[in-house]
Amino acid sequence: MQGLLVEKYRPQTIDDCILPIALKSTFKDIVKTGECQNLLLTGGAGCGKTSVARALCNELGADSILINCSEDGNIDTLRTKIRTFASTVSLSGNKKVVILDEFDYSNAQSIQPALRGAIEEFANNCRFIITCNYKNRIISPIHSRCTNIEFSIPSEERPTLAGEFMERVRYILDTEKIPYEDAVLAQLITKYFPDFRRVRNELQRYSVAGIIDVGILSQVGQVQVKELASAMKSKNFTEARKWVVSNLDNSQTELFRKIYDGLHDHVHPSSIPQAILILADYQYKSAFVADQEINLTACIVELMMECEFK
Repeated sequence: MQGLLVEKYRPQTIDDCILPIALKSTFKDIVKTGECQNLLLTGGAGCGKTSVARALCNELGADSILINCSEDGNIDTLRTKIRTFASTVSLSGNKKVVILDEFDYSNAQSIQPALRGAIEEFANNCRFIITCNYKNRIISPIHSRCTNIEFSIPSEERPTLAGEFMERVRYILDTEKIPYEDAVLAQLITKYFPDFRRVRNELQRYSVAGIIDVGILSQVGQVQVKELASAMKSKNFTEARKWVVSNLDNSQTELFRKIYDGLHDHVHPSSIPQAILILADYQYKSAFVADQEINLTACIVELMMECEFK
């Protein structure tokens, strides 16, 4: 199998995107007008925001640049990239679009106000499509300068969309000549729906064995502590937070237990007692807190700051 499935089979048009009826109609109307306004696309991870942004640019014939704000969120870098791209006129006469992916990871005190200025400065030459998982983490001046579109799935359309994605997954596996069992695909999609990106990533991971069958079910959703330990050792908060978000579909009990079991492999012996006390404290709190993501992230941050890693 050549290349990442997520990129290799990324939709190229709005029609290719798996979306609720009303949402797809909204984006097709934008394509018909031939003009892209500034957009703020909000919704859970893997639901198709970035794919839609790219598909829109493709169909509008726009020159575009994509900046992942969770990986490239330095304010000077962002300013330079945006200014270099947006301040020049396209030689082909095409429209210009800056796609700011995962913008809710950007600093609300520095980067987001700077973008507000950029939207106004380059209004005659460039449009901005912003994606985020949590719209409440985007400052109101950005909201007011964009058309807000939420990626939500009406309950009555969930079975249909899951069925469409099942067909898409079958097509990918058939094309890649990877044998599979329908029952296993159904379980995988049911577990992660509507995170289509996660399903494709999981298929990429399991397809190494050459077949998608019942043998993978014991691994589905398996917590990978090694990735977390690497992020904590390098004090990379962004990667640690991504790990938390991607593993929230597992039970809190399982998550804390997996981290505990991995202490001896990844934490210096002198730090293990402190690590155990931190884990015990936050596992106890997990029974009472309103937001499990914040609680687990706080636990990870304390481990990161207080423990020495191998």
